[in-house]
Amino acid sequence: MTSKLDANHLSSTHKIKQSFSQGSSYTMREPDYDERLAPRLERFIDSFRRDPNTMFTAEEYDEAIRQRQDGDSHYYDLHMATLENAHIGLSRRLKGRHLQMIAIGGSIGTGLFVVSGKSLSSGGPASLLLAFSIVGAMLFCTCQALGELAVIFPLAGSFSSWATRFLDPSWGFAMGWNYAMQWLAVLPLEIIAASLTISYWNGDLSRAIFVTVFLSVIVFINLFGVKGYGEAEFTFSLIKVTAVIGFILLGIVLNCGGTVDRGYIGGEYWINPGAFNNGFKGLCSVFVTAAFAFTGTELVGLAAAETANPRKSLPSAIKQVFWRITLFYIVALTLVGLLVPYNDPRLLGESSSDAKASPFVIAIEEAGIQILPSVMNAVILIAVLSVGNSAVFGSSRTLAALANLRQAPRILGYVDKRGRPLVAILVAAAIGLLAYIADVSHQGQVLDWLLAMSGLSSIFTWGSICLCHIRFRKAWAARGRKLSELPFQSQVGITGSYIGLTLNVSVLIAQFWVGAFPINWRSMPVGEIAENFFLKWMSAPIILAFYLAHKLYYRTSIIRIADMDIDTGRRDWNLPILVAQEKEERDGWPQWKRFYKFVC
Repeated sequence: MTSKLDANHLSSTHKIKQSFSQGSSYTMREPDYDERLAPRLERFIDSFRRDPNTMFTAEEYDEAIRQRQDGDSHYYDLHMATLENAHIGLSRRLKGRHLQMIAIGGSIGTGLFVVSGKSLSSGGPASLLLAFSIVGAMLFCTCQALGELAVIFPLAGSFSSWATRFLDPSWGFAMGWNYAMQWLAVLPLEIIAASLTISYWNGDLSRAIFVTVFLSVIVFINLFGVKGYGEAEFTFSLIKVTAVIGFILLGIVLNCGGTVDRGYIGGEYWINPGAFNNGFKGLCSVFVTAAFAFTGTELVGLAAAETANPRKSLPSAIKQVFWRITLFYIVALTLVGLLVPYNDPRLLGESSSDAKASPFVIAIEEAGIQILPSVMNAVILIAVLSVGNSAVFGSSRTLAALANLRQAPRILGYVDKRGRPLVAILVAAAIGLLAYIADVSHQGQVLDWLLAMSGLSSIFTWGSICLCHIRFRKAWAARGRKLSELPFQSQVGITGSYIGLTLNVSVLIAQFWVGAFPINWRSMPVGEIAENFFLKWMSAPIILAFYLAHKLYYRTSIIRIADMDIDTGRRDWNLPILVAQEKEERDGWPQWKRFYKFVC
């Protein structure tokens, strides 16, 4: 009887695989946007109804699964989940300019502008520069792997989807919820940071007023769909990029020309009080801040599922990551280390979101320039709103993808006719209400725990992306496919993914060491050491709990190379024709444009 059911299951599965395999019209389906002429109010109301294209069914396949589940009620059907995720129905309306600005400045927020001050205090300018450089190199390799996978598999919830089909469904479940929870924690954190920034000008007003305003603005932007998110991020990123470039130019002038009451500064603060603080442990303590500061760079891959032409837009956006790391982080933080000594007491601040502790603001205040500190705080305000906007986008898309992967409640997969995951957006908005603790006296401790939830989460996500790329390349080669058949290849290849994975694991080990044995741990009480450990390492037990729970319930196993599905959801690129057209276009370019396109 069992063999007969298995035979029926395989037969039905084979039929469905033929219907939905690469090359069929169902590999990637564009949602049907209903633009019929009707009264405006009726069209508005109708836009919130569920997109019928997202209600994917396969009756023959479902019957086979029901028969299979008769003997195992905890059966997780990977192929069906993969099919559903490929037909989630998100709109593809992002353009190349949106992706490029998201890549360049999308995640520049409190991590760079504010929290870097505490890192400067604990590690010194050299540690700050080294840690951000190491994490930047790690992220460059990761983003190259991300670009290759996102171009060929522009799926909703890309990271959890790839982990589910290339590694282990249980690991995909853990990574998906890890990433969603990371952004859900970041949303109230950034809204509180925005309300605290307002106190720079007026500390008497209730922060709840601004929490209400900022949360409403962020949710309102996301209700405009991916186009609204893209346009908002384009504007926000443009302002942030302009501000960072302006600070770099000002920093060079201040360092070389000096301030009102003194002359040339140069590398004085690298000598006194010094380049390093707290030695090697001080360096390791900066890693989690660097990871938090770079969080959001991977959103380019998440946005691929809603991009009109990822084959053209994504490679250019991925290349921008290198320049963002080099210019906006390394150069800017080098100048910060030259202009602000690590023993400045203002760097500690009241909390991890206190804009007054921003080393950028402190450097400008030291120069005696009256209006610029307020301008820089206004930029920080825009930056935290931008990251809050990205938090709703990242969490809602991941929750919707988890629902379609049958790893979350099905209602979270509700996508309306405008391609908006409405229920997931509302869930993110509800979590954002936690920001009302901004007026609580102990809100600093809550902020630290929210930051702890989002800090190491990125490291696990990036490491998972590198491992997915390594496994995908092995499966691609096992099928007899050539690298030339890939629409975009990682510039650092599979070697870069091994380097990225190694660096991610190294950062995790360093954080474990700093968490278990913090700076000056011998003079600290046991309770404080335990609290510090969980603040540094909180993400790990959460991920482990999600992984083991799913593993024990569904009894999944690691996906073998031979069993990997590298076709479902793959974009049908007519690569030879595209390559020929692009070559013909490049032949007409001047030399400068060829060089620019190579590096950008």
